[in-house]
Amino acid sequence: MTDQSSNQMWGGRFAAGPDAIMEAINASIGYDQRMAAQDIAGSRAHAAMLAATGVITDNDAEAIREGLLTVLSEIETGTFQFSTALEDIHMNVEARLKEIIGEPAGRLHTGRSRNDQVATDFKLWVRDQLDAAEAGMLALIKALLAQADAGADWVMPGFTHLQVAQPVTWGHHMMAYVEMFGRDLSRVRDARARMNESPLGAAALAGTSFPIDRDMTAEALGFDRPAANSLDAVSDRDFALEFLSTASICAMHLSRFAEELVIWSTAQFRFVTLSDRFSTGSSIMPQKKNPDAAELIRAKVGRIFGANTALMMVMKGLPLAYSKDMQEDKEQVFDAADNWMLALAAMEGMVKDMTANKDSLAAAAGSGFSTATDLADWMVRVLKVPFRDAHHVTGTLVAMAESRGCDLPDLSLEDMQGVHAGITDDIFTVLTVENSVGSRMSYGGTAPAQVRQQVARWTEILGA
Repeated sequence: MTDQSSNQMWGGRFAAGPDAIMEAINASIGYDQRMAAQDIAGSRAHAAMLAATGVITDNDAEAIREGLLTVLSEIETGTFQFSTALEDIHMNVEARLKEIIGEPAGRLHTGRSRNDQVATDFKLWVRDQLDAAEAGMLALIKALLAQADAGADWVMPGFTHLQVAQPVTWGHHMMAYVEMFGRDLSRVRDARARMNESPLGAAALAGTSFPIDRDMTAEALGFDRPAANSLDAVSDRDFALEFLSTASICAMHLSRFAEELVIWSTAQFRFVTLSDRFSTGSSIMPQKKNPDAAELIRAKVGRIFGANTALMMVMKGLPLAYSKDMQEDKEQVFDAADNWMLALAAMEGMVKDMTANKDSLAAAAGSGFSTATDLADWMVRVLKVPFRDAHHVTGTLVAMAESRGCDLPDLSLEDMQGVHAGITDDIFTVLTVENSVGSRMSYGGTAPAQVRQQVARWTEILGA
């Protein structure tokens, strides 16, 4: 017979009724145990400060320090028993500390609250992830630089609207992504510098009456300074939002590159060959080699974007200071961080291993009338024809070549002079893709000399 005292909408999932439901919705230990190392580091710094300021005795501080090291060892070796009844990592650690050292454990929480404790732990964890992201980006940028240097003078088609536009070099295309990820790198460094203020000691929201030394704990934990307002310190999640925003922009760049790799590796393009390490076969079609790593990077971006939006929604309506809503900040960030780090590593691996197919790139570089702009530029430069007139002449010649099923260099001088009498034999010197890319010597242009200049600049910046 059904127990009418329990809500049948929950069925048998919560056999103990409302108390079990509250425990399930309130507990965060299932995911915030990832912050165990940061929680223990913060507690060790806090205990040392309490002893230095005379709030607790040196003996108690030493017992706390040793006990926390024991707890950390248990967590790292997998012998620690986490309890959902204790809600979160902070209470789980403190309860176990009391089992190990007894009464002194109760003095650890003097002068702080779970509000500033969780803000500190979370900041430390996000800071570690920013450091990991920086390392991942540096590795990816160096892999791109190696590709750019090797193919600084390899011609390929440049596209707008995914239509052949003008010839460029492989190195130039690789350096475009160096610039993108370089901006991502600067955002990571900016975010890290901006978030590096310690919330510890802000307590619940108003600070504390104990004579604590917030500068001491800030320095011990590698922060630049203590956060200057206790209300803001416990309610701030800008650092997590900025992490997700930075991750989202970088993920967008990763996805754009992944999309190009998917296209370039097709039989229709054959611009690149991805290594077997980052490809898979088909279960039914033996000829296929699928760019799965690139496709998964492209897909994982949605999770990172989603995390950014989700945390914005959590924070948008919260009055100061702390609200329990903010417990929903971590799962989003943890998932986004995991997928960001994985995508960076996978992209670096693909770039290091991939082979650019020089012959296929060159064959495609001259297709689609890619040197038409060079023809128009030549008329402006040599014949002093206004660009709009030169554009019209060039368009007429392109239409002529298209109707004959040939490319611009295949038209005869007589054909060209039939459209504009001033055209001379010299025009054929600018219609090769090699001459086209070689002429683009403006700063940041596709000329091989410019590409090598940018590779050298970035190599110096990175100290690579």
